Amino acid sequence: QVQLVESGGGLVQAGGSLRLSCAFSGGTFSLHAMGWFRQAPGKEREFVAAISRNGGRTYYVDSVKGRFIISKDNAKNTVYLQMNSLNSEDTAVYYCASKFELYSAVEVYTDRYNNWGQGTQVTVSS
Repeated sequence: QVQLVESGGGLVQAGGSLRLSCAFSGGTFSLHAMGWFRQAPGKEREFVAAISRNGGRTYYVDSVKGRFIISKDNAKNTVYLQMNSLNSEDTAVYYCASKFELYSAVEVYTDRYNNWGQGTQVTVSS
């Protein structure tokens, strides 16, 4: 079965950058759309960014547009989230998710993803 393992989280100062990685195994990565979500303490899990299975389409929540970039390397079975200009509101556990996708679509809804990683903590200090 599909397994997802996130890495790259940590503590960073406001204005800094981090790059999260999510390693995919147990399936055909090129047939999966991918997404990044985050959950802050006391809040629901929210959508951050998504990418189509071939990497040609991306979508972002408004709060990260212009700061975050999602990318997908089908040769390395890895999806990335480059996070720039971080602020305290970005502090959360970040999760990657995958969804088998027949078409080149992006998915923003949590309950439509089939597979989830264990999460990686991102803490932004002000």
